[in-house]
Amino acid sequence: MQDFSPPYGVIENISPLIRRITANNPAPYTFKGTGTYIIGHKNVAVIDPGPDMADHIEAIISSLKGEKISHILVTHNHTDHSPGARPLAERCGAKIYGFDVSGQQYSMSKSAEGLDKKFKPDILIKDGDILKGKNWTLEAIHTPGHLSNHLCFALLEEKALFSGDHVMGWSTTIISPPDGNMTEYLISLEKLLMRDDNIYYPTHGWPIDDPKKFVKQVYAHRLRRDNEICRFLEQGDKSMDQIVRMIYPAIDKSLYLAASRTIFAHLIRLVELGKVSSDSPPTENSIYSLKK
Repeated sequence: MQDFSPPYGVIENISPLIRRITANNPAPYTFKGTGTYIIGHKNVAVIDPGPDMADHIEAIISSLKGEKISHILVTHNHTDHSPGARPLAERCGAKIYGFDVSGQQYSMSKSAEGLDKKFKPDILIKDGDILKGKNWTLEAIHTPGHLSNHLCFALLEEKALFSGDHVMGWSTTIISPPDGNMTEYLISLEKLLMRDDNIYYPTHGWPIDDPKKFVKQVYAHRLRRDNEICRFLEQGDKSMDQIVRMIYPAIDKSLYLAASRTIFAHLIRLVELGKVSSDSPPTENSIYSLKK
């Protein structure tokens, strides 16, 4: 693993058009914290203002003193990405841009990452929309999978992609049904492989400087996991919990929920593909069988 220890609350110069301020919210699912990206100079866009932390919002405002925030962009509405958008907008007067969240499917089960159910963009954007500022152009790319409303943003002037939680260098991405969807995630990875971005900037962790190779590896990893689950089911019918513990025999308790949610997403996909059957519509408590 690369060394990545960003300073908290301090603006860092990343490239000619990109700066970053990292929130002090390290955790098992946020790595070293939420990286809020600043695009442009004088007239700027802010991507993923992060959690509603007064010190982080103040760091953004004070670091950009003398500059105008014209756009607040949110990749998706998990609680480490979107809650800071509204308090930041109230301080600077900018509009919040994000994908439509009205169709999100809420789960009664616990999920590994909290959903910001209060999130409501001022301006809805969709796949292919272009946002412009002084000397910068951002393209919205809809990449459902991690969540149905997940967006990546491409800075066209630098061929840089802000990949949110869709592709991260420090960890695999959690896919938590019902709003998380493994098949949609794979389709979204294929979508990124059609692009020619030179570098990815995830919201958590270090940049990915060979993105096409990296995305191919992520895609292959997910297909291997499909095959691994099928191999375990060749031994006989299994519950989701049994499959998780066979794949991760020494898993840390703090990571079990994330692993189980993503395995559940794989099982739903395999049932839809007709490779696996379940004794009921797929749930966390179903018994799964390999189809002969």
